[in-house]
Amino acid sequence: MALELPRTNDLILRMARAVAGAATRWHRARCDGAHHLPRGAALLVGNHGIYGFEVPVFFYLIHQLTSRVPIGLADRHLFGWRPMRDVLARCGGHIGTVDTALALLEREQLVVCYPGGSRETFKGPGDRYKLRWERASGFVRLAIQAQVPIVPFAGLGVDDTYRNFGYLPGTRALLGRYAAPFAVGLGPLPLPVRLRFRVGEAIAPPRDVRDAPALKATVAASVRALLDGADADGDANAEDDQQDEEQADGEALAPTAAAVL
Repeated sequence: MALELPRTNDLILRMARAVAGAATRWHRARCDGAHHLPRGAALLVGNHGIYGFEVPVFFYLIHQLTSRVPIGLADRHLFGWRPMRDVLARCGGHIGTVDTALALLEREQLVVCYPGGSRETFKGPGDRYKLRWERASGFVRLAIQAQVPIVPFAGLGVDDTYRNFGYLPGTRALLGRYAAPFAVGLGPLPLPVRLRFRVGEAIAPPRDVRDAPALKATVAASVRALLDGADADGDANAEDDQQDEEQADGEALAPTAAAVL
């Protein structure tokens, strides 16, 4: 299956990185644990933030730390129409079908999957930092079929970028899980809360697909542990945070595309 992978000299990709770099500085974002990522193929699985605007920041940080461009699996209903689908492919994303995911893993890519999908991006205020994976099992079957490790990750701050007031009357009945909650940021921008991502240890898949439920439970428990443990070591990283803020103060907020490559 022929798939277009991002090219480093692609203007669209360079522009996307410039925007993602500015967003990374806006949120003073950091990523810990990238050393857990294997050199070959892997399926990265984690929690989605409200509206999903944290994704470019996470991808940007992974690229900065590993020099690899992650490939995200996107919702076909939201991103399956052209030209959005074509632009997405040039930036590092493909519609999340099994065949597409297998083809990417066969090409030794870092593939990012959010099992909660729209249920997490369009969550109500009562679902902050909750995994909505109750109907998601394809990602574990994918890992078993491809025999690639699952690397859990967690995003902190991702549900605080907008103040979530819940759903407007009638929107859930009309749009179902694609109904977006009414949320307020800083004008059109997300609130400048700090984002932190934690990458956990890789989990080897079993060979028997009948073990998929146990694998799903293991991955979910790992993501929850990363979410719960992110604040526990915050004091130990206070000095690093201060250094990051001092460095950010000296950087331009709107770099050129070349400056962030």
